[in-house]
Amino acid sequence: MESFIKHTLEKYEHQATQLLMILRDIQAQYFHIPRQAIDLLVAELNIPKTQILGVIEFYSFLSSEPRGRYDIYISDSITDQMLGSHAMADYLCEKLNTPLGTVRVDGLVSIAYTSCTGLCEQGPAVLVNGYPIGQMTKARIDEIAALIEQQIPVTEWKAELLQVNDNIYKKDLLLSGHIRPGAALWATIEGSKEKILEEIKLSGLRGRGGAGFSTGMKWQFCCEAQETERYVVCNADEGEPGTFKDRILLNSYAHDLLEGMAVAGFIIGAKKGFIYLRGEYLHLYQPLVDIIAERKRDKFLGEHILGFYWEFNVEVRLGLGAYICGEESALIESLEGKMGVPRNRPPFPVTSGYLNKPTIVNNVETFVAAAHIALNGGEWFKQHGTEKSAGTKILSISGDCARPGIYEYPFGTTVRQILADCGAEDVLGIQVGGPSGTFISNQEFDRKIAFEDLATGGSFIIFNNSRDIFAVVQNFTHFFAHESCGFCTPCRVGTSLMKNQFDKICTGHGSSGDVRELQEIAKLIKATSHCGLGQTAAQPILTTLERYPELYNAKLKQISFEPGFDLDGSLAIARLLSGRDDSNAHLAQVEEE
Repeated sequence: MESFIKHTLEKYEHQATQLLMILRDIQAQYFHIPRQAIDLLVAELNIPKTQILGVIEFYSFLSSEPRGRYDIYISDSITDQMLGSHAMADYLCEKLNTPLGTVRVDGLVSIAYTSCTGLCEQGPAVLVNGYPIGQMTKARIDEIAALIEQQIPVTEWKAELLQVNDNIYKKDLLLSGHIRPGAALWATIEGSKEKILEEIKLSGLRGRGGAGFSTGMKWQFCCEAQETERYVVCNADEGEPGTFKDRILLNSYAHDLLEGMAVAGFIIGAKKGFIYLRGEYLHLYQPLVDIIAERKRDKFLGEHILGFYWEFNVEVRLGLGAYICGEESALIESLEGKMGVPRNRPPFPVTSGYLNKPTIVNNVETFVAAAHIALNGGEWFKQHGTEKSAGTKILSISGDCARPGIYEYPFGTTVRQILADCGAEDVLGIQVGGPSGTFISNQEFDRKIAFEDLATGGSFIIFNNSRDIFAVVQNFTHFFAHESCGFCTPCRVGTSLMKNQFDKICTGHGSSGDVRELQEIAKLIKATSHCGLGQTAAQPILTTLERYPELYNAKLKQISFEPGFDLDGSLAIARLLSGRDDSNAHLAQVEEE
């Protein structure tokens, strides 16, 4: 072990900021993080033992207790459940003689659920030692079980089994063609930092991760920071269930991404960039590393880019299964080798980010768009979309439709058009933007994808009328309770309370008073949570309660009301939603009865 730890530390240049990558390698070697390894890291990296223990506890893909030599995670995303993941999980556990959540007696296999694998359109999906396998069937499980029992390494399994498809159905500005390597870089260096920044601002490009902040303004703020050492960070940690567009960009448009990151580095004066890659995308890690090496050889990265005195390097870092690291300051903490706990803001990353240096953090799609703008100009980009939402949006579409996959649309496209293109029929509603987004009903199909109407990071989960809306919301509510980082009390305690309260209503044991309490908990979490996770955790409940009060009414237990009271409870719920307090007396009487 000492020899292995020494070799691993040399590989990562004894940098404490590389703690996650070091622990990932140790986990892969020993199937957990042994105590002896922790003691060695404390001595070699000169960091507190509590920091290492905290990191191991924080990230779901690390364990201080032995896991199986074949560590299997089954996606428990709602899209996988809709495709029969629970039945497949039962069959897999039976086939491998390993109950869910346990390690087999011989130590060969461990099986557990994980929130989402990023294969939402090709589920049910699993991860085996980090590698994804989609479209699980009993036949595939039989094949996997046989390979495991023969102890054949996952890297030697046939390519067809591990194949992950892009499933692109509609292309527009960004997906229609690839940027010739170096083209955007030449356009950038022929201009000036100021000129290219003005083109980015002119384009109206806004962050494609969901927040929608002006990209040009963010980069300008970073340029104006006093520190001269700056960093570029690509947020490729798309952990929002139902979102997988960045997976496709990383797989098939990596050159465009790296071109955009280099342009950003040129503008803000950064020499170093990071791609923070979602832990579930292990299969993309080595291809990205290889493309970076290729671009260095061709002088599109590294020192003396294009033969000029322009230096910019990119390093890929893997996450370890923490949804919260999609939040930019939590991501930066993780990059520094720490638990992914969001920072207090201000200061913002543009002035105090990675290693407390000015840092821009942008989504994969944002950097790809920036590369196209550097090449074609801001006016070219601005001609597409709406006045307040320039350009196009790449959507990850999954759920009840004939053609789940990737679709790129100009902003301003109606939901109705999108549903027609993907072959969705008899639709009950759509979860737009993942669990943290908005659930819209079938009365809202004329709404448009735009920041001024339906803003989204890129996820469309479609549900037809055969689906139980409560099962959907329950999945999302449990997801948020599980993924809360635990830093602040409103989110840590509130998401659990909200989950329990919603479960009570789901099982038919809730009253109108329970609905009111649920709403109060939701409002409290939204108003007082430290970061975006808690602030949006109540969205599935609040948006469905607003649109389907009659379904919630039907779930309430039957109780006696005074003469003249609203018998079906709809008036009580309507009053709660409108914030009127005159229902309090009725609710108090209902509680007494």
